[in-house]
Amino acid sequence: MGALEELAIPARPVLTPSTIVSVTAGLRQPSSTRLLTDRLTEAVTSQLASVGVESSARTIELRDYAHDIVDMLLTGRTSASLTEAITAVNGAHALIAVTPVFTASYSGLFKSFVDILGKESLVDKPVLLGATGGSSRHQLALEYALRPLFAHLRADTVPTAVFAAPEDWGPEGEDRLAARIGRAADELGSRLHSRAGLRHTH
Repeated sequence: MGALEELAIPARPVLTPSTIVSVTAGLRQPSSTRLLTDRLTEAVTSQLASVGVESSARTIELRDYAHDIVDMLLTGRTSASLTEAITAVNGAHALIAVTPVFTASYSGLFKSFVDILGKESLVDKPVLLGATGGSSRHQLALEYALRPLFAHLRADTVPTAVFAAPEDWGPEGEDRLAARIGRAADELGSRLHSRAGLRHTH
């Protein structure tokens, strides 16, 4: 008999880091919309780290691009910085999208940014939705306004959307808000974790 051949042991896959882009449409600084965005982003990256998935996160403040967004809608021309922001959203493995609720819906700035994204840019992309408002009565805007918008774009929105009213930032509401953030982060993290196994190098 010939010598036994050495068994080939496949290298353990190295997962490609998951890129998370958060888009926040708060108009003031500081804003509760940005605060919620930061809480969601931190929760998602922590959830991924807990299951061994490396991630990188970036937050895009739409207020910084407001003039460029209007110029693009009016003229079709875009600035280098806005082009780079759009490219970041298009290339992200997951999106966290947070808007203030104005007149019972998403803000005009938020919708204008969504309008200039490519029609195919969010297809099958995991998305976590969030919103802030002056009253808890506005929380349904996530379901009747924001979720249908992303369904139209064929995004893969996670079941739990997170709304934060002023009372949610106080002692009585903090536990409820933290629980919703944690649940939404787990849902987005699970999607990224399952997809990360498909993105690997040897």
